[in-house]
Amino acid sequence: EKTVALLRDLGHEVVEAEPQMDAKQMCMDWLSVWFGQCAAEVDEVKALTGCGDDGFELDTLAIAAFGRATPAHEYVKCQTRWQQYMIALDTFLEQYDFWLTPTLAMPPARIGEMATPGWQQSALKMLLKVGGEKLLMKTGMIEQMALENFKYMPYTQFANVTGVPAMSVPLHWCESGLPLGSQFVGGHGDEGKLLALAAQLEEAAPWFDKVPM
Repeated sequence: EKTVALLRDLGHEVVEAEPQMDAKQMCMDWLSVWFGQCAAEVDEVKALTGCGDDGFELDTLAIAAFGRATPAHEYVKCQTRWQQYMIALDTFLEQYDFWLTPTLAMPPARIGEMATPGWQQSALKMLLKVGGEKLLMKTGMIEQMALENFKYMPYTQFANVTGVPAMSVPLHWCESGLPLGSQFVGGHGDEGKLLALAAQLEEAAPWFDKVPM
């Protein structure tokens, strides 16, 4: 709301609107592709370095296991839906210069706050030890872990999936003094427009003196 007020003071027209897409499905599709890429990268690192599973954190091994357990046809379906998300966002941005969202949905997490709980770590170790990738997939544990992270940042995936430029501008600070950020999403090739807007916003509401206590 503060960012909207600032934009209007600077002469911008701001209206409430959003692209027509299934945001939750998009996040899950993004996860499936991310998991598949993680599995491929873990295999590549092992081949290049000769390391074993002990060279990776438990969460990384679990994500890679989920990626291996995802059938190829499901991976392709996710990629196909990505095209639909791109079309939906492009259609939306034909009407507007930018799409404004928060960068985070809540104040930044404390160190360790997003760590996998002990009971989940024990379950993951057991399932990975016995090669239970498909069983792991059916438990819903990985999706739960991922959605726990998504609750902090449900907005940034739109640009990641659709390949458009976006920027986070530190225009709001929590009571703790930590920045929350306002995200501006542009269309393909709008990097120059985003930087011009950032320059205008920084001149009107400078943040260079915002430093940790």
